[in-house]
Amino acid sequence: MFGYLQIDKAELKVREFEAYKSVYCGLCRQLGKDYSVFARFALSYDCTFYAVTLMSLRRSCSGFDDGRCRFNPLKKCKYARCGDDCYSRAAALTVITVYYKLLDDISDSGFFKSLAVRLVKPFFSHWRKKAAGRYPELDKTVCDILTAQLEVEKKDKPLLDEAAHPTACMLAEIMKAEGRSESESRVLYECGYQLGRWVYLMDAADDYEKDKKRGCFNPFLYVETEDLRGYMNAVLSQSLARAYDAYNLLTIYDFKGILDNMITYGFPLKQNSVLSVPQGGKK
Repeated sequence: MFGYLQIDKAELKVREFEAYKSVYCGLCRQLGKDYSVFARFALSYDCTFYAVTLMSLRRSCSGFDDGRCRFNPLKKCKYARCGDDCYSRAAALTVITVYYKLLDDISDSGFFKSLAVRLVKPFFSHWRKKAAGRYPELDKTVCDILTAQLEVEKKDKPLLDEAAHPTACMLAEIMKAEGRSESESRVLYECGYQLGRWVYLMDAADDYEKDKKRGCFNPFLYVETEDLRGYMNAVLSQSLARAYDAYNLLTIYDFKGILDNMITYGFPLKQNSVLSVPQGGKK
């Protein structure tokens, strides 16, 4: 994914931050167990958010174990125990989304610019096949969305909502599958859709100057306004507000403080960070 679904550490309680880190480390360990030690480099905040959400909805966290970091054995850390396949699903989604993102990067770049991506692609291809064997519905959802996304981006000046729709649908379908009732599935779909839309448009806003310079596709390039940053902020805030409204309809159990922090503070903080860079400026 893109790495925008983050916490606001300053607003988290110490015990909540420790719990978040324990899920992050648990997902890292699962990536190494299910795929390879090198697959751990694909670990992202977005898939950690997915793991935290799954474990909260299912109430599958049964405690915490002390351990040591797999990358740095001298560093002590905690791992959140999970009683079902939340970690495995999040790990599978990680390698699947990274694989299809690599395909997209290859198609958007020339041979030499995409050489590094081409070198790592065989590894992710192998891991993606393994993940797809375990969770074929996840692979199909991401694959279908990529195809739809590419078709939209081939159009002449697609509308902003049209461009964001495929990625929004991907997270919506993934979240919807976790519903324990029809009403909860509908709420999860709406929350996932708005967060997926926000993530896609955040990535577009973040890459605006780079895409403009390189002549790459970016939906904001077709927006005519004198205050583009203000427009970006309004569009992104609209999605966050709708996601927040849907989130408040959910019954959240474990890790509620962490999820509250992310959607109330973490996501807006990341949005402000991206949009605070002036057009034409450097980060």
